[in-house]
Amino acid sequence: MDRKGNDDYQDPNNIRLSIMTSTDSSLSVSEKSASLKSAGNESLSKSICSSSSTSTENVPLEMKALRDSSKLGPADEVPLLCGESTQGTAKDVTYLCPYTGPTRGNLSVTNFKVYFRSVDRDPPFILDVPLGVVTRVEKVGGATSRGENSYGIELFCKDMRNLRFAHKQENHSRRQVFEKITQYAFPMTNKLPLFAFEFQGKYDVDGWAVYDPAQELRRQHIPNESWRICRLNEKFDVCDTYPTLLAVPASATDEDIRHVSSFRSRGRLPVLSWIHPESQATITRSSQPLVGVAGKRNKEDEKYTQFIMDANAQSHKLYIMDARPSVNAVANKAKGGGYESEDAYQNAELIFLDIHNIHVMRESLRKLKDICFPTIDDSHWLSNIESTHWLEHIKQILAGAVRIADKVESNKTSVLVHCSDGWDRTAQLTGLAMLMLDPYYRTIKGFEVLIEKEWLSFGHKFSQRVGHGEDKHSDADRSPVFLQFIDCVWQMTKQFPNAFEFNEHFLITILDHLYSCLFGTFLFNSEQHRMKEDVKHRTVSLWSFINSQMEEFMNPLYASYIHQHVLYPVASLRRIELWTGYYLRWNPRMRPQEPINLRNRELLMLKNQLQRRIEDLQREVEAKSRKSSLLSPSRRMASPMHHAHTLNR
Repeated sequence: MDRKGNDDYQDPNNIRLSIMTSTDSSLSVSEKSASLKSAGNESLSKSICSSSSTSTENVPLEMKALRDSSKLGPADEVPLLCGESTQGTAKDVTYLCPYTGPTRGNLSVTNFKVYFRSVDRDPPFILDVPLGVVTRVEKVGGATSRGENSYGIELFCKDMRNLRFAHKQENHSRRQVFEKITQYAFPMTNKLPLFAFEFQGKYDVDGWAVYDPAQELRRQHIPNESWRICRLNEKFDVCDTYPTLLAVPASATDEDIRHVSSFRSRGRLPVLSWIHPESQATITRSSQPLVGVAGKRNKEDEKYTQFIMDANAQSHKLYIMDARPSVNAVANKAKGGGYESEDAYQNAELIFLDIHNIHVMRESLRKLKDICFPTIDDSHWLSNIESTHWLEHIKQILAGAVRIADKVESNKTSVLVHCSDGWDRTAQLTGLAMLMLDPYYRTIKGFEVLIEKEWLSFGHKFSQRVGHGEDKHSDADRSPVFLQFIDCVWQMTKQFPNAFEFNEHFLITILDHLYSCLFGTFLFNSEQHRMKEDVKHRTVSLWSFINSQMEEFMNPLYASYIHQHVLYPVASLRRIELWTGYYLRWNPRMRPQEPINLRNRELLMLKNQLQRRIEDLQREVEAKSRKSSLLSPSRRMASPMHHAHTLNR
């Protein structure tokens, strides 16, 4: 029997070297082997792969280098980024790989990463770990520990794995390594700058120019007779977590806006996210109204929602999609929040979407990590996945977004979306609904605009939810909200493989750099805070990195001419899958044997060749058409030859 026909078969040469990530890119914790260098990539100086990409593809992508010094050199040489410096090196350290067993080598700590290179394997085994992915560092064993590899350090990571290093007690190296990792993995706690402010990478493309709020509103034909651009928040005094530029109903005065803001949690009044180009039905977003237990009312808020409804001439109704379970929404009344009463808000229908809060989601991801890493229990795999409820949460978010998109597209009715504060579940729902409705957001640059707009400018608290640079691993504010959004996007790409310009590697690269702190894109909690820290001038944008090598992130199956319509993914557990390319990417058994990135590149080349051939044929047809028009009957009648032929007859 041919073992290669077995799904579980892995080429032993590939298992050992499988997970390679950019030594330069920050990416998430990455394992790579130098032997990949001979497996099709030019040189590591031209290779920068997110742990994502290679984890699912076995072979690193060839990308433009973040630095020229990333080639593998002598065993004690650490490849460094611009702005990166080595803080210490420990020799004779053992990395305890859960898949390939222990390997001995040198462990270095820089102000950006942990870098391990084996000395007992040829080619060497390399581990390149951006410290931004580390959520916790613990010492393992003590002075009385006995047994091989029982004394060392364990790193708990945000990207679905842990890393353990064993030290020899007589070397006295553990203390220094532990202190350096703790210092640079949690720079905010230690009053140090995040590495994004040290990184000096140069790119041909300015990623900060990707999103222009005014231009995106113009693309949606705003302002118009029903909607206007409001600059009342230019100094963030109306809402400090909203952007400076807001699209609001044209009927609402500045005074109305101030009154409505005072009646919404955190001042997050309803503002426009997206408008249908034909029906003028809209998606607006906000936070919960401050009705409280007493059921307070606010006439300006009620009038303002009527303005939103009136701005859509196609319908005399407004759907209010509350992301929360109804029980949670009622409980929020005790804290001064709550939801819109259908008695107070005329012609509005309130629908609860039953998406759980950040604490439930955090616990669900913890359970998922427990069953995915380091080993998989095959005999209980399906029941274990079910016990995490992760796929149920993904289904619920996707189902809520489908309902919103359907109300806007099919019912031609405007929808107001909110949760409690309007920066977590709300961003998931509006972002996904807009992705379903508008094919522009399914392009690479369009998706970048979507993230900038619905997540960054509208104040998703990335710093708190991810915990950038802080050692508070048990912080109740941490939650995988953005990860769930990207997971839902991946689910859509699986159901509509021709509808998206970007590939899986693009999504995983975004997640890797969500944690890495190499780029400034996801730093801090709001636009106001990023402006205060001058992020656009002091750091590099992730979009600079991606857009300078877009071919690496393109889906060769993308057919824009087919999918200009609305996408309605099936939000059912029959169709929702576990994203193994992300959650199980560190497990060699779960990786495809064929290098997908190389196949994608070949398909893109073939696609471009066929496209050029089509264009050539079209030019030939046009040339023949022009030539035949010159030889039309009327022109032939006027020719001397034709006249002579007629006389002879």
